[in-house]
Amino acid sequence: MFKPFYVLLALLPLAATLQEPAPIPALVIPPEAAALVNPTKSTPQGLAMARKMYGYDCAMCHGANGNGKGELVDSMKLTLKDYTDRASLQSRTDGELFYIIQKGSGPMTGEGDRQKPAEIWNMVTLVRSFAKN
Repeated sequence: MFKPFYVLLALLPLAATLQEPAPIPALVIPPEAAALVNPTKSTPQGLAMARKMYGYDCAMCHGANGNGKGELVDSMKLTLKDYTDRASLQSRTDGELFYIIQKGSGPMTGEGDRQKPAEIWNMVTLVRSFAKN
C-alpha cells in the first residue's frame, strides 16, 4: 500500500537536481563607479604586471590576445566579446571596466582585494590596448 509513496519519496532528490539553474542576475554598475576615470598613468612596468595577471586569471576565457576565444569558452558555453575589435568596448567607460574586473560579472569572479586598485587600473589599460587601430 505504501510502495508508491516510498518510490515517489526516493525520486524527490533526483527531481531537485533536474531543475534548471537560476539565471544570473544582470550586472548593475553604480553610476558613481561608471563615472570613475583611470588615475593610473600607463607605464611599461604597469602593463607588464597587468599582462602577467591577465595570463593567470583572464586568458583562459578571454583569450591570450583578448579575442574572447580562450580554452574554457566552449566547455563553459560562453560567448565573450572580442576586445581586439575597438567597437566591443566603445560603450564601456574605464570606471565600468574597473568595476567589472574588481567585482566580477556572471560566471567571472572578480579580483576583489587580491589586486590593488592601481593594478586593476593597469588591467583596464591593457584590455583597452587589445583593440586594433
